[in-house]
Amino acid sequence: MPDPISWSATLPYFLMALVFGYLLGSIPFGLIITKLGGKGDVRKIGSGNIGATNVLRTGSKKLAAATLACDLLKGTAAVLAGQAFGPDTAVIAGFGAFVGHCFPVWLRFRGGKGVATYIGILLGFTWKFALLFGGVWLATALITRYSSASALVASLVLCIALYLTGLAQLFELFVALSALLWWRHRGNISRLIKGKESKIGN
Repeated sequence: MPDPISWSATLPYFLMALVFGYLLGSIPFGLIITKLGGKGDVRKIGSGNIGATNVLRTGSKKLAAATLACDLLKGTAAVLAGQAFGPDTAVIAGFGAFVGHCFPVWLRFRGGKGVATYIGILLGFTWKFALLFGGVWLATALITRYSSASALVASLVLCIALYLTGLAQLFELFVALSALLWWRHRGNISRLIKGKESKIGN
């Protein structure tokens, strides 16, 4: 990649990374997989979300697992493709993938809440912190049985861990992604406060 000091030379790479990541992230795998699996439009089921948690409400664990894997891998793929041009490009591509998943152009900008793609982006940068996120998510889920609370707690712990380890660029990226993640979960947060949030398995 050209010298990053030259904005005129690097800006096209950054724009391409953002657009590539966004378009990749915009692929609505939950919707595609449920339709191909004969379950209809997942947006008309449960919460109406296109993510794996709502796909599970179709009664098919296989379709939910496939959705989780695809939503995760598109985040990882965006980062790995971006890394071919440098760390800054990888960060931008990862950010684009997350925004694309949450606000896909194909679905009038009504997408998922981003947890799987968030993990996939993290995995593209560092598997150790991806394991940390997964471990905190699992522990919180076992204690509370709330998928939303597990994601929120895990994202908070991750940001603290990235800050403490001095990984400035990743810290800045995941603070931004976590802020979006929390905003996308604002309805869940409201239901958690009111004690009306659905638990895992319900």
